Amino acid sequence: MRKHRIALLAIAMVLAAIAAPSQSSPSSQLTHLDSLTGVWRGQIDGLPAVTLVISEEGGSLAGAIAFDLHRRATVNDPWTSTPGVPEPMFNLKFDGNALQFQVSHRRAQPPRTLSDPPVSFHLTRTGPEKAELVNDSEPANENARALVLQRSEY
Repeated sequence: MRKHRIALLAIAMVLAAIAAPSQSSPSSQLTHLDSLTGVWRGQIDGLPAVTLVISEEGGSLAGAIAFDLHRRATVNDPWTSTPGVPEPMFNLKFDGNALQFQVSHRRAQPPRTLSDPPVSFHLTRTGPEKAELVNDSEPANENARALVLQRSEY
Protein backbone atom coordinates (compact mmCIF):
# COMPACT_ATOMS: atom_id res chain seq x y z
CA MET A 1 0.00 0.00 0.00
CA ARG A 2 2.82 2.39 0.89
CA LYS A 3 4.60 1.69 -2.42
CA HIS A 4 1.31 2.36 -4.22
CA ARG A 5 0.97 5.83 -2.56
CA ILE A 6 4.58 6.73 -3.38
CA ALA A 7 4.04 5.69 -7.00
CA LEU A 8 0.84 7.77 -7.22
CA LEU A 9 2.62 10.75 -5.66
CA ALA A 10 5.49 10.41 -8.13
CA ILE A 11 3.06 10.25 -11.07
CA ALA A 12 1.18 13.32 -9.78
CA MET A 13 4.45 15.25 -9.50
CA VAL A 14 5.47 14.31 -13.05
CA LEU A 15 2.05 15.32 -14.41
CA ALA A 16 2.23 18.64 -12.54
CA ALA A 17 5.69 19.32 -13.96
CA ILE A 18 4.49 18.54 -17.49
CA ALA A 19 1.37 20.73 -17.15
CA ALA A 20 3.16 23.71 -15.60
CA PRO A 21 4.84 25.05 -18.77
CA SER A 22 1.54 25.06 -20.67
CA GLN A 23 -0.08 27.40 -18.16
CA SER A 24 0.10 31.16 -18.62
CA SER A 25 2.96 32.36 -16.48
CA PRO A 26 5.60 35.09 -16.30
CA SER A 27 7.57 33.05 -18.84
CA SER A 28 4.88 33.79 -21.45
CA GLN A 29 5.44 37.50 -20.76
CA LEU A 30 9.15 36.93 -21.41
CA THR A 31 8.35 35.96 -24.99
CA HIS A 32 6.81 39.39 -25.48
CA LEU A 33 9.79 41.03 -23.78
CA ASP A 34 12.19 39.08 -25.98
CA SER A 35 10.42 40.44 -29.06
CA LEU A 36 11.15 43.96 -27.82
CA THR A 37 14.79 43.52 -26.86
CA GLY A 38 17.59 44.48 -29.18
CA VAL A 39 18.80 47.62 -30.88
CA TRP A 40 16.24 49.89 -32.53
CA ARG A 41 17.41 52.54 -35.01
CA GLY A 42 15.57 55.34 -36.74
CA GLN A 43 16.57 57.77 -39.47
CA ILE A 44 15.40 61.18 -40.63
CA ASP A 45 16.14 62.15 -44.22
CA GLY A 46 18.61 59.28 -44.57
CA LEU A 47 20.65 60.27 -41.51
CA PRO A 48 20.79 58.43 -38.17
CA ALA A 49 18.36 60.08 -35.76
CA VAL A 50 17.86 57.83 -32.74
CA THR A 51 19.15 54.55 -31.31
CA LEU A 52 17.43 52.61 -28.52
CA VAL A 53 19.00 49.63 -26.79
CA ILE A 54 16.52 47.52 -24.86
CA SER A 55 17.45 44.50 -22.76
CA GLU A 56 15.60 42.14 -20.45
CA GLU A 57 17.10 40.92 -17.21
CA GLY A 58 15.14 38.68 -14.89
CA GLY A 59 11.78 39.62 -16.40
CA SER A 60 12.39 43.38 -16.23
CA LEU A 61 13.16 45.72 -19.10
CA ALA A 62 16.02 48.20 -19.10
CA GLY A 63 17.31 50.47 -21.81
CA ALA A 64 19.07 53.54 -23.06
CA ILE A 65 18.35 55.98 -25.87
CA ALA A 66 20.67 58.26 -27.84
CA PHE A 67 19.51 61.04 -30.14
CA ASP A 68 21.71 62.18 -33.00
CA LEU A 69 22.25 65.90 -33.51
CA HIS A 70 21.54 67.08 -37.07
CA ARG A 71 23.19 70.27 -38.20
CA ARG A 72 24.78 72.01 -41.14
CA ALA A 73 27.30 74.85 -41.26
CA THR A 74 25.24 76.99 -43.67
CA VAL A 75 21.91 76.63 -45.45
CA ASN A 76 23.82 75.52 -48.55
CA ASP A 77 25.79 72.76 -46.81
CA PRO A 78 24.50 69.19 -46.46
CA TRP A 79 23.07 68.03 -43.14
CA THR A 80 25.35 65.93 -40.95
CA SER A 81 24.55 63.69 -38.02
CA THR A 82 26.55 63.44 -34.79
CA PRO A 83 25.71 60.73 -32.22
CA GLY A 84 24.43 62.03 -28.91
CA VAL A 85 25.18 60.79 -25.41
CA PRO A 86 23.04 57.79 -24.39
CA GLU A 87 20.55 58.45 -21.61
CA PRO A 88 18.95 55.74 -19.48
CA MET A 89 15.27 55.03 -20.03
CA PHE A 90 13.22 54.87 -16.84
CA ASN A 91 9.64 54.18 -15.72
CA LEU A 92 9.40 51.50 -18.43
CA LYS A 93 5.93 49.97 -18.82
CA PHE A 94 5.22 47.32 -21.48
CA ASP A 95 1.65 46.22 -22.23
CA GLY A 96 2.54 43.51 -24.75
CA ASN A 97 2.66 45.82 -27.76
CA ALA A 98 3.67 49.32 -26.67
CA LEU A 99 6.50 50.36 -24.37
CA GLN A 100 6.07 53.61 -22.45
CA PHE A 101 9.14 55.20 -20.91
CA GLN A 102 10.75 58.47 -19.86
CA VAL A 103 14.15 60.00 -20.52
CA SER A 104 15.91 62.82 -18.69
CA HIS A 105 16.17 66.02 -20.72
CA ARG A 106 18.54 67.78 -18.31
CA ARG A 107 21.70 67.16 -20.33
CA ALA A 108 20.12 67.76 -23.75
CA GLN A 109 21.37 71.34 -24.24
CA PRO A 110 22.77 72.65 -20.96
CA PRO A 111 22.62 75.00 -19.24
CA ARG A 112 19.23 75.87 -20.72
CA THR A 113 17.79 72.38 -20.10
CA LEU A 114 19.18 71.64 -16.61
CA SER A 115 15.76 72.18 -14.99
CA ASP A 116 13.72 70.41 -17.66
CA PRO A 117 11.35 67.63 -16.59
CA PRO A 118 11.68 64.13 -18.04
CA VAL A 119 10.38 63.54 -21.58
CA SER A 120 7.77 60.80 -22.14
CA PHE A 121 7.80 58.50 -25.16
CA HIS A 122 6.10 55.38 -26.37
CA LEU A 123 7.40 52.74 -28.75
CA THR A 124 4.71 50.73 -30.54
CA ARG A 125 5.45 47.52 -32.41
CA THR A 126 4.17 47.67 -36.00
CA GLY A 127 5.76 44.45 -37.27
CA PRO A 128 8.25 41.75 -36.31
CA GLU A 129 11.24 44.07 -36.70
CA LYS A 130 9.56 47.49 -36.95
CA ALA A 131 8.18 49.98 -34.45
CA GLU A 132 7.15 53.62 -34.22
CA LEU A 133 8.55 56.04 -31.65
CA VAL A 134 6.38 58.95 -30.51
CA ASN A 135 7.34 61.81 -28.19
CA ASP A 136 4.32 62.09 -25.86
CA SER A 137 5.66 65.33 -24.34
CA GLU A 138 5.22 67.24 -27.62
CA PRO A 139 1.83 68.81 -28.29
CA ALA A 140 -0.12 66.79 -30.84
CA ASN A 141 -0.51 68.44 -34.23
CA GLU A 142 -0.99 67.34 -37.82
CA ASN A 143 2.74 67.83 -38.58
CA ALA A 144 3.84 65.52 -35.77
CA ARG A 145 4.68 62.04 -36.94
CA ALA A 146 5.99 58.85 -35.49
CA LEU A 147 9.58 57.97 -36.25
CA VAL A 148 9.86 54.50 -37.82
CA LEU A 149 12.48 52.30 -36.16
CA GLN A 150 14.08 49.08 -37.39
CA ARG A 151 15.16 46.38 -34.92
CA SER A 152 18.40 44.44 -35.03
CA GLU A 153 20.18 42.16 -32.60
CA TYR A 154 23.18 44.50 -32.34
